[in-house]
Amino acid sequence: MTTRYIRSWVGLAAGLAAWLPIAALASAPAPAPAPAWTPASLRAALAELPPGDTQRGRRVHEELFCASCHGGQGQAPTFNWPHTASQRATYTAKMLLDYQRGLRRDNRGAQLMHDVAVAMTPQQIADVAAYYASLPAPHDAVTPRPGAASAEAEQAALRLVTKGDPARLITPCASCHGVKGQGGKWEAPALAGQNPLYFVRTMLDYHGGQRTNDAAKGMRVFAQRLTATEIDALARYYADLPRQR
Repeated sequence: MTTRYIRSWVGLAAGLAAWLPIAALASAPAPAPAPAWTPASLRAALAELPPGDTQRGRRVHEELFCASCHGGQGQAPTFNWPHTASQRATYTAKMLLDYQRGLRRDNRGAQLMHDVAVAMTPQQIADVAAYYASLPAPHDAVTPRPGAASAEAEQAALRLVTKGDPARLITPCASCHGVKGQGGKWEAPALAGQNPLYFVRTMLDYHGGQRTNDAAKGMRVFAQRLTATEIDALARYYADLPRQR
């Protein structure tokens, strides 16, 4: 399963490169990343952002062509990008700050987002984050799911969400991301309705250490204890969660 998803991502990344602006692909190497967040520095950075305005945020979304990757209403048309609709404002703001600071370098998409984010003002970051938070969570299967999960896998996902697995020192997903996938404090994103194949790739990136911007290394530790089948099942669970509310 892991190899299949990685091959799919490499193929799509190659296709993406064919139409990305040449200037973006030819940009200079990113500078050395800023120091990693601590809980205190992250809280301070988010508190320094100005209040966001949804109408201005909609204009930022349009003027910076965010829809080309994340969709007109925050529903990404492919699994290369996350759905941003209904995402918590603090999480979106934190991701944009991560891209600005060079703390996310997972793949070519992260470099593209760095090139966008470094040109954004704190007000634009706050505004677009507020705009995405105002949109309804995706309800439709706008992107494909991983392979069909068995009833056993679905029950395993539900246990991980609600109870975790004490034997493997896995805390319940809901303890950070909420019982309805609505997200939690600081860097715990909303997961309800999230693009399932992007979810899978993100978990594999945490699992393999390609993504390292979780301030307390919580997601890296969590993902490394999951099986591929569990990751697939969790992706389907959260993708379909808005329908279960």
